[in-house]
Formats: sequence, C-alpha cells, structure tokens
Amino acid sequence: MAAPNLLILAQKGRLEFEAIIFAASLRHAAPDFTGRLIVAEPQPDGAWADHDTRIDEETRALLESLGAEIALFTARHFGAAYPYGNKIEALSVLPAGEAFAFFGTDTLICGPLEQVPFDAAPPAASMRREGTWPEPPLYGPGYGGIWQSLYDRFGLDFASSLDLSQPDEHWERYLYFNAGWFFGPDPAVFGQRFLDWALSVRRDPPEELACQSLDPWLDQVILPLVIHSLGGGRPGPDLAGLDGGVTCHYRNLPLLYARESDRVLEVLEAAVAPNRIKKRLREWEPAKKLIYQNKGRDKVRPLFAGGLPSREKPIRQTLKKNGWWWD
Repeated sequence: MAAPNLLILAQKGRLEFEAIIFAASLRHAAPDFTGRLIVAEPQPDGAWADHDTRIDEETRALLESLGAEIALFTARHFGAAYPYGNKIEALSVLPAGEAFAFFGTDTLICGPLEQVPFDAAPPAASMRREGTWPEPPLYGPGYGGIWQSLYDRFGLDFASSLDLSQPDEHWERYLYFNAGWFFGPDPAVFGQRFLDWALSVRRDPPEELACQSLDPWLDQVILPLVIHSLGGGRPGPDLAGLDGGVTCHYRNLPLLYARESDRVLEVLEAAVAPNRIKKRLREWEPAKKLIYQNKGRDKVRPLFAGGLPSREKPIRQTLKKNGWWWD
C-alpha cells in the first residue's frame, strides 16, 4: 500500500502549536507510517499581505525534528479575507500525480494511519459534520433546489450524489462533508478544480444561494462537488478509522477535553510528554493549562460529567461561560 503525502497548514499563532501536536501524535501513534508530512506555510504577501504569518523559528526546528517538511506558498485569492481558503491554495505545494491526504491541523493521530487504504479508495472527506449549510429560507428554495443549482453550474449529475435512504429535504440526503480531512489521487487536479469552482461561486453564486452565507462555509460547499466530479463520495467502511480509532478531528483543544474519549486524551498527553515538545507547547496557553497543568481533566471534563449535548454549539457555550475557551 502506497503511503500518501500528508498535508497540514501552519502559520503564526494557534496553528503552529496545533501542527506540533499533529506531528508529535503522528510519530507517537503511527510510527510505521512512511509517507511525507508536508506543512504548508502561507507567506506574508499576496492575500496575506500585512499579516505576520511566519511560524516561529523554534516551532520550525521542532517540526523538522519530527520529520515534517515545511513548504512555503503565497495565497493569491483568499488569505486574510477568508483563511479557510488556505486549504484550497495550499494544495499547490504537493507533487502532482501523487496521492495526498489533507488534514485539518486540529487533528490528532491516534492509531496506525498506514493501514488506511487511501490508495484503493475513491476521493472522500470527513462525515463528522452537522447540518450547518445551507439554511433554506421559509419560502424556498429548499435543500434540493439549492444543491441542484450548484451541481447544474458545473455540469454534474445531481441525482447520483443523493443518499436515498434519507428523506427528501433532510440535510443528510445531500452530499455534505466537513473539510477536516479529504483525500484524492492527484492534488494538482483536485486543487485546481477546488480553486476554480470556489472562485466561481464566490464571484457569481447561483440565484438559489441568494439567502445563503458562504463565509465560513465556502470550502465545505465546494468540496462535495469536487469529490463527486472525481468519482468519489461518502467514505466506505474501509475508511472508518478516520474520525474513529485512527484520527480525531478535535477542532479546538477545550473541545477535545470536553467530548473525546479517555483513549484520545491518553494519546494526546503521551505524544506531547517529551521535554523538547513540552518546552515549546507550554508557551501556548491552552496547552499549558489544559495539558500540562491538568486543567483539562480536572476542570473541563467535569463540566460534562452528566452527558454531552448532541450539538457542538452548546458545548462551546458552556466552555466559554466557564472561562475555558481560546479562539
């Protein structure tokens, strides 16, 4: 099984510390993974002009010691105006024609990533999502009309994308992913299509999207279209380890302590225990308090001892109310 090139993003601030956690957990939990880990770093020009995006030299050295390769890129189209667009433009740093897997930097590797059959599966993305987009207006169009307008824009077969086990006008009937991970066989083709279609919809959205927000949802609106166009779709059972026993897209360190399993906590804390990692991560307040001062276990976890809400928003609200949230 050929290992894909892994891609994450890092820039000054939270992302550089999350990149350390990602790289440390990869080496800890998947020591037999032989693929490259490429960390894309946007430069402080182009669409990021006048913003200091460069990661700290101490972070850079630590990432490289963990086997990461740092690749620089210039964002031309999104940048500070739409930071989620980094994942679209960063695909340009990957070698064309070689399988890739993108992961949100806020991901923990928890198990043998080398056993995930990326090379044998069609393109797919994370199903760990909620019905965040679209929000159909009272008098229409509904989910079907909104999504069909996008498939029609790019000449795609809408009907074949539907999950017919779900009722009409229920959000899960329509192909929708979280962009916390996605993969494909060729980042050049995938990335160019992702970029072209995102720019098209941002510049001239179909009239059915008149009441819809594309910020921050643009990447998650376009991602299913790209994957469907390349013959992919919902991940099959062979990929169950993603968002399962192999990876955890925790989104935010307080959320990890609030809702993830004891095993995920154990992997995190073991992966970042070495002194060279601890020395750098302690400079980031969330890691200092939640991991190294044990506040995640002692203060955050008990807030949800009675059970977790079914949606993420009330979890975030509880964390913010109790002073355990960092943006």
